[in-house]
Amino acid sequence: MPGSALKIAALVVPLGLDTLAVAIVLGIAGFPTHQRLRLSLFFAGFETAMPLIGVALGAPLGEAIGGVANYCAAAVIGALGLYMLLQRSEEAEGERLLAMTKRGLWSATALGASISLDGLAIGFSAGLLDLPIVPMAVAIGLQAFVVTHIGVRVGVRVGERTREAAERLAGAALIALGIGLAATHLTS
Repeated sequence: MPGSALKIAALVVPLGLDTLAVAIVLGIAGFPTHQRLRLSLFFAGFETAMPLIGVALGAPLGEAIGGVANYCAAAVIGALGLYMLLQRSEEAEGERLLAMTKRGLWSATALGASISLDGLAIGFSAGLLDLPIVPMAVAIGLQAFVVTHIGVRVGVRVGERTREAAERLAGAALIALGIGLAATHLTS
């Protein structure tokens, strides 16, 4: 179980950094502070649900492909990290995200899904790695709630550089995790 806890932590931390980056953007764009709790709960719900969907897809595939599953999980995590490092943010991203929070249920749902797609990949990888689902989902939901709340608050006070640094750090952490998982399974 200690190995599982470390793997879960290694998956949760980059997700938190990515969610933090989006929350900072919303803070920079002027997200209303009185709505922070609602946004934190909304993001936590999406960030918890997407990995569960990913696990539902990844676990059966992991059983079907056997020993190769660990390498597939490492590749998916590494590719996600590379994508996060290479993606370029738009100048008007904050205004676009803020507008999505104000346009009703469909736009808010699209925003929630867009911030949690990385969680789908993480859940898929967790399913391939046969990690415990409930502790992972609880950890992801809690981190999403906390970092969203903090990120909006921080975004009001700081600037764009902090958001970009959080995104880059999350990407680098996922790449390192992917390499680490592959190396662990190569040496075992």
